[in-house]
Amino acid sequence: MSKPWERAEGYRRREDTRVIRNRILIVCEGEKTEPNYFRKFSVDIDLVEVDVQGIGANTLSLVGDAVARRDDASREGTPYNQVWCVFDRDVFPAGNFNEAFRLARTNRIRVAYSNQCFELWYFLHFNFSDAALHRQAYGDKLTGLLGRKYQKNDTKMYDLLKDRQATAMQNARKLLTRYVPCNPEKHNGPRQTTSTNLKREHANVDNGTTASADGRHGI
Repeated sequence: MSKPWERAEGYRRREDTRVIRNRILIVCEGEKTEPNYFRKFSVDIDLVEVDVQGIGANTLSLVGDAVARRDDASREGTPYNQVWCVFDRDVFPAGNFNEAFRLARTNRIRVAYSNQCFELWYFLHFNFSDAALHRQAYGDKLTGLLGRKYQKNDTKMYDLLKDRQATAMQNARKLLTRYVPCNPEKHNGPRQTTSTNLKREHANVDNGTTASADGRHGI
């Protein structure tokens, strides 16, 4: 009797065509504003899985949470290729912000920050500015630029801004060059400055890249 693979219809060896997806974890300080935005990222779901968590914790606690989630995933056999923490400079005690960067670097966690607030990233989709604006001023400015009242937890912000992403990344890159070396904690004082490196995270997640995560906070 012929073996199954020797029958007349012939045998065609199956190729394993499974693709291992890149897994990216984004742990956000905010519970709604940032997660609503990042969950709208346009990625090829066959190649990239983006897990977005809104924690509602401060900078140091956020990094600790990200480390714990990464380690749990590794133990369960579903490791992340990249882990990001997203937070604002806000009004945390002196030293807290840079300490969060140190902890992230030690644990190979990437950091995406805004100084002072996430709305700076939205604003850069329209205009460049290095003015020392208070976080509350961005809402009024965005209302004028969007032609609709800005709502902090608006689930449509990504869709409203996506056609302007190239402008935002260019403006963010220009803004970061104003502060070399980049030290957001030092820049926050009587004359608060603005800065953000969110364009770095945006580019990596959109492309599904898996470059080594080193916790750096520059361009």
